[in-house]
Amino acid sequence: MFCTPALAARIDRADGRLCADASHRALTETTSLRLSVGGGLAVYGATDSPLNKLIGLGFDGPVSVDELGRAEAAFAARGARLQAEVSTLADPELHRVLYARGYIPSGFENVLGHPLAADTIASHASHEISVAPIAHDEHGPFADLMVAAVATPDVGGVGGDATPGSDLVRHWVLAMLGLPGVYGYLARIGGVVAGAASMRLDDELAQFMGAGTLPKFRRRGVQSALLRARLAAAADAECQVAVVTTQPASKSQHNVQREGFHLLYARQLLVKSPPEP
Repeated sequence: MFCTPALAARIDRADGRLCADASHRALTETTSLRLSVGGGLAVYGATDSPLNKLIGLGFDGPVSVDELGRAEAAFAARGARLQAEVSTLADPELHRVLYARGYIPSGFENVLGHPLAADTIASHASHEISVAPIAHDEHGPFADLMVAAVATPDVGGVGGDATPGSDLVRHWVLAMLGLPGVYGYLARIGGVVAGAASMRLDDELAQFMGAGTLPKFRRRGVQSALLRARLAAAADAECQVAVVTTQPASKSQHNVQREGFHLLYARQLLVKSPPEP
């Protein structure tokens, strides 16, 4: 699968909308923040929110330093760091501009995609593992599983974001599940919940979001089953492509590539810290 800058812009801007919508829904402070910057979005929801970011910029020519300055000032006023997530398919000049403004490189993440033509989706199903969409009264168990999975991460990979604490994971998982177009799935083995995953449909994109497997059920194909179920559902919804973001060289990247995802591009993570008080 080949990725153009236009497709990368669609993916990054959908990610920005997802973060902005979840931050607005889960408002825990006086105001959330959603600012347009260079065709992308600067999003702030709460202190230490994993959804705080600057993303989707650099695809439409030079980025206005006035717009950058406004976003930086808004984050600084909240005492929050600003993390820019800049695609390798964006204007290379943007990286230089951000370096000059005091942004520090902190890592990378990979964006992978899967075309959703029917003949590109694996049809074989596991006889041991069942996957079903969650009901509204299963939001709590879904969040509980994600907290437990994140607390005992499957080690591996290079760089990426720091792992958030349990309370933050639960808070933002529940916020995500309440958004329009978001679907959660639970995988069971022998009737026992073993894994969870979610996706959001946006502009003919299927965004595969948080996924996790309880430690005692790992290495049994749970995530493969969850990937196939979401790919089939996204194809049925007439999406064009499914996308997922992973830590480079991680087990998650290995899992999705084994199911037919292709590396589309990387994002460089660049952080500007607030001024010292």
